[in-house]
Amino acid sequence: MFSPECFEEFADHTDRYPTVAEVTESARQLVSRYPGACRLRRIGRSRAGRPIRMLSVGHGPHHVLVVAGPHPDEPVGGATALVLAEQVARGERLFAATDPALVTWDFVLCLDPDGAAVSEAGTEETTAAAVPTLRSYYRSTYRPIAAEQPEWAPIVGRQLPESEVLFETIDALRPFLQCSLHSTDVGGSWVQLTRDLPELAAPFRTSAAELGIPLQHGTYDALYWENPSSAVYVLPPPDNTARLTAGSENIGASTWCAPPRYGGVTAIVEVPMWASDLAEDLTPYPDAGHALRDLTGLVLDGGRQVTAVLEKARAFLPPPQHDPLRRVVEWMADGLYDMVANSWEPLARQAAVSADDDPRRPTTAQVAALNIVARRQPVRAAGLLLRLLKASDDKAALALYRELDELFSAWCADAEEALQVRWVPVRHQVEHQARTVLAAAESALKALR
Repeated sequence: MFSPECFEEFADHTDRYPTVAEVTESARQLVSRYPGACRLRRIGRSRAGRPIRMLSVGHGPHHVLVVAGPHPDEPVGGATALVLAEQVARGERLFAATDPALVTWDFVLCLDPDGAAVSEAGTEETTAAAVPTLRSYYRSTYRPIAAEQPEWAPIVGRQLPESEVLFETIDALRPFLQCSLHSTDVGGSWVQLTRDLPELAAPFRTSAAELGIPLQHGTYDALYWENPSSAVYVLPPPDNTARLTAGSENIGASTWCAPPRYGGVTAIVEVPMWASDLAEDLTPYPDAGHALRDLTGLVLDGGRQVTAVLEKARAFLPPPQHDPLRRVVEWMADGLYDMVANSWEPLARQAAVSADDDPRRPTTAQVAALNIVARRQPVRAAGLLLRLLKASDDKAALALYRELDELFSAWCADAEEALQVRWVPVRHQVEHQARTVLAAAESALKALR
């Protein structure tokens, strides 16, 4: 188990993630303890002028770039970055990749500090609990629209200052490996790669098994990607759009695809906050065609109900151009629910005509992955809209809040039961993500040499 001093600084009686401020302060203390090995500097600023900082450890000629905080509702990455940085700074040379004379590790501590500030403001309004719940999570966190996500914005044709900072850093460092640290709300762990790293598969599986974290066999994020090993997905060639999830046709423009220009590889490392063992159930799902039709109805019906409340509240909510929460709720109402449901239509058609012994029949894990997404979209929008209604002083806001909160609470309870969720301790999330990054670095370094 990783037990760095920096982790102890923010670990208390609750099982929580560090804030951006705590990550930054821990990084400063790490530099103080290991001044010869560590450097902390500002590499740019966000749209709102917040600093984007990078902690570098080691002095080797080869670089691993680790990006924390690309999504503000996925807070595990900051803790993982600190754990990895301290391990390298201590000189724990378990692998060639952790030799500071050979490899420099560069950690972007939070790529989206503006989004993190909005998300952390919501977290302050919730009551701290020993074990978080889906209800408390969705009531507090924030995920911006696609055009305001630094890694994703270039795909939809927008260049953010944060995106440019990351592109410039990649161009300067030419990392042989970039690791983007993500987490998922419910499900299992998986890795997305821009090219396969065969030696990653075994340690990744072993780590998950030791920590009781299921692997995600089938994921919406890589719905039609190649799948060379358990829960490892590889981006198809740039000219192959038939296997990409809707909305990702221009994925080659993403920051993920920048390191391959220099012979590097990107690994997107996902760990679950709440595990669902359904994520690794490879048995064929009975009547999957019917189940997928039900899930289509689930996401569309939920979306319609949230949008109905939104329509009643639009007159007194802050305008979208002035409020990031409002922008997300409007974006989701403007076709996102339909896009999500339509993206798994090929699977639904295949399921409808597959014989019982057809190996292409959707598995329980695949159906569970889509079940997670179908429930996530409406409940995410509802949580944001509840924050907007709570902040409003309009007379109609309270009644709408109560109406939506009843739906929201029922949806969260239904999701916990249907998906059989269990909380994964933050320490286990961090350890698994750190182990996976180390295994990816060792595998990529061997390929380099």
